[in-house]
Amino acid sequence: MQTAELTIDAMYEQLHKKLHNVVPEAELLYKAELAVEINQLKAEKNAVILGHNYMEPALFHSVPDITGDSLGLSREAAQTDKDIIVFCGVEFMAETAKILSPDKTVLIPSQKAGCSLAESITAEDVRNLKAKYPGVPVVTYVNTYADVKAETDICCTSSNAKAVVESLDSDHVIFLPDEYLASNVAKETGKSIIFPTKTPKASNGNGLQYDIIGWNGRCEVHEQFTVEDIENIRKQFPHVVVLAHPECSPEVVDASDFSGSTSAMINYVQDVQAEQYLLLTECSMGDNIAAENPEKEMVRLCSVRCPHMNQITLEMTRDALKYNQYQISIPEDIRLKAKQSVDRMLAIG
Repeated sequence: MQTAELTIDAMYEQLHKKLHNVVPEAELLYKAELAVEINQLKAEKNAVILGHNYMEPALFHSVPDITGDSLGLSREAAQTDKDIIVFCGVEFMAETAKILSPDKTVLIPSQKAGCSLAESITAEDVRNLKAKYPGVPVVTYVNTYADVKAETDICCTSSNAKAVVESLDSDHVIFLPDEYLASNVAKETGKSIIFPTKTPKASNGNGLQYDIIGWNGRCEVHEQFTVEDIENIRKQFPHVVVLAHPECSPEVVDASDFSGSTSAMINYVQDVQAEQYLLLTECSMGDNIAAENPEKEMVRLCSVRCPHMNQITLEMTRDALKYNQYQISIPEDIRLKAKQSVDRMLAIG
């Protein structure tokens, strides 16, 4: 947890200690000044700052009171006694915080912080699927907007997707919107899968032919990693441990040594001893893990930065607090329906 009492010099030293191999020296003093200003505003406004694992390193290691994955941060936000929640992440994450904390003012530093997954499906798409496959329960990844969650029976995260699907005790499930996560869950659970947007004939006159009805949304970061990338790295580093996010393709997950959520990947690096680690995920998270584990060698495949997470900067975080922008607002009828699907997920764990 960060405190507002740090001076600029102390903040600079804190950032320099962790990030001197990550952030150019010329930027560190400027970033330290911004961080101190933000922490002062945070104290004045009685605010809490949540920092997603994909935040750029100088922000991640300076101003958040809590860091983690999207669901973990929203759960923490629901317990806060602060008046304002500043969510340093993308819009659907801030929406989830608002769903769980309706009495709080929830701010997101940039109104352009979208998500390719969240934008791949609409509430109308979900309604159409439910009409096409009546009675089939709908599981929706938390990487979706509130109106989509409101049309859903239960949400899931990348870490509990398998458990959520199995909890439904249903022969058939609609799983939205991540094509790769759905495919990985299908493989884990031994279920067959169809994507109606790619292969329309998902059923015949005798009923459904497939266990899971998927969608063709993808994360624009994780879809870029390939099996060839892993093979090339293993040639250079034969003992490297490869960690892949479940939003990567099933082929990439199969070729990796471990697959898990952002928090699971962080815990794995902290707990497992290996010669080198390769993280197939957003590059700023790789920088943040490297900063937290300086004694461990991280192999960098490439810098695949999420353009939406990249919208969130220290400058914009300061302005969010300074000008009370940009507020997250969800119609109450949608919020209540969305909360049901989130609460059902939370009950599973």
